Amino acid sequence: MKDTLRPGVEHEFTFTITESKTVPALYPEASEFQIMPNVFATGYMVGLIEWTCIQAVKPFLDWPAEQTVGTRIDVNHLAATPPKLDVTTKVKLVEVDGRRLVFEVEAHDGIDLITKGTHERFIINKDKFDLKLKSKTKSK
Repeated sequence: MKDTLRPGVEHEFTFTITESKTVPALYPEASEFQIMPNVFATGYMVGLIEWTCIQAVKPFLDWPAEQTVGTRIDVNHLAATPPKLDVTTKVKLVEVDGRRLVFEVEAHDGIDLITKGTHERFIINKDKFDLKLKSKTKSK
């Protein structure tokens, strides 16, 4: 992590919602989801927030040796977004505590504010992280 990674870093990212990012696509195995509204799924919204945060801090990391993983999300899904709308996600790094990063996040679909809240990520060493995962899968 570079010493220039400090609170105040901001990033914005726009993504066009496709059919593959709707509730019925979230878990195709779930028959319940198949009859739900064809709107941007909360699970994919969380992923879009994570992606935007990664983009924000990537220039301040020794990428790809250093990466970040999500550890907490506190957002409300405020409005439904149908496919073909552009969702713009804005993030601002508000706290750096060692390897812990806290972001204020929000997203808008061009008509409504669709989410607002906070997201926490931790900086990891990819090799160490992968080794720990490998030992976890060996125990199965």
